[in-house]
Amino acid sequence: MKNIFRITAVCALLCIFYACNNDTEKSDTTAAAQDVKTEGGQETVQDDVSQKDIVKTAIGSKDHTNLVAALQQAEYVNDLSNAGPFTVFAPTNAAFDKLPAGTLDGLMKNEKKADLQNILEYHVAVGVYKTEAMRDGQKINMANLSDITVNIKNGKVQINGTANVLASVPASNGIIHVVDAVLLPPEKKQ
Repeated sequence: MKNIFRITAVCALLCIFYACNNDTEKSDTTAAAQDVKTEGGQETVQDDVSQKDIVKTAIGSKDHTNLVAALQQAEYVNDLSNAGPFTVFAPTNAAFDKLPAGTLDGLMKNEKKADLQNILEYHVAVGVYKTEAMRDGQKINMANLSDITVNIKNGKVQINGTANVLASVPASNGIIHVVDAVLLPPEKKQ
């Protein structure tokens, strides 16, 4: 009888010990889960090893601060951080400086958000279009559903006869073509 009592006491102690340890593990797991941030999309992923996406590449460029600010104002950071693939014609700060005075400031106002989005969408195509595969006269449909026209002159790529492709930078979700002019979309037909 004493043996049964001892075995029962040992089992009870083991159960209590296991339950206490299991509760600690649950509370540690719960605390860790509460530390995880659930807001944000792909742009919030921290990865210093892999190739950067289009947005992270632009953020790292001192020549594209106006473009990054415009993407933030238009709420397109998350969109261009996603898998893609995308081709982005990325105007430099100097390209934005060529616009009439006050144009960029005006577009950055909340009431002009739709206009800003239309312009930015005219700089993005779905798919990867490398310059070596582009042909003179080629039309590329952009995210705003308007076409750009590729011009090749003396081996140099130009878009819409105004924006020269200065460099091409691969990204994890597509390619960035650095351009020296802001592409202005054609008027929408009613």
